Amino acid sequence: MELLKQRILRDGKSLSEGVLKVDSFINHQLDCQLLMCIGVEFARRFAYTRATKILTIEASGIAPAVMAGYCMGIPVIYAKKAQPCTMPDALHSHVHSFTKNKDYDIVVSREYIKPTDRVLCIDDFLAYGSAANALIDIVEQAQATIVGMGFVIEKVFQHGYDTLRNKGFQIESLARIEELSDGKIKFCD
Repeated sequence: MELLKQRILRDGKSLSEGVLKVDSFINHQLDCQLLMCIGVEFARRFAYTRATKILTIEASGIAPAVMAGYCMGIPVIYAKKAQPCTMPDALHSHVHSFTKNKDYDIVVSREYIKPTDRVLCIDDFLAYGSAANALIDIVEQAQATIVGMGFVIEKVFQHGYDTLRNKGFQIESLARIEELSDGKIKFCD
């Protein structure tokens, strides 16, 4: 997605060999027009899946997931990082955040993902695949079907794609980054 790549080059910051800061437009301050274009692109790429729900993790995945859900006309569920008292029957999984160097238990109410659901997982980044694997675990616990996985930005050099592809999932990344180093961002061709 050329618009996204240009925005990453203009406003993204390569902080180290593995950390890309895009919080001025994707995951802290939100550029709603860009996010709508992201939603449209996800809806186009996954139109064939007949998805019935979108699943993501709070907080950074919510904005692109909501835009995709809006464009596809389907509900969006986000996994919470703490179980509220209003969610007695929850599906649980575990995720490690590499940018925060912290482990989280995530929860989704069992009432929102049924075995008949066709779930599209959307998130802001694909790096090592920890968050994606936690979403897979949640969907599998619900005995639903994953019909695809979409990521705004993929850091190819961290090999999360390989792990997911080996499990047989259809993966779409809107911007694929080959290298982050010395303040430079290099996209895959």
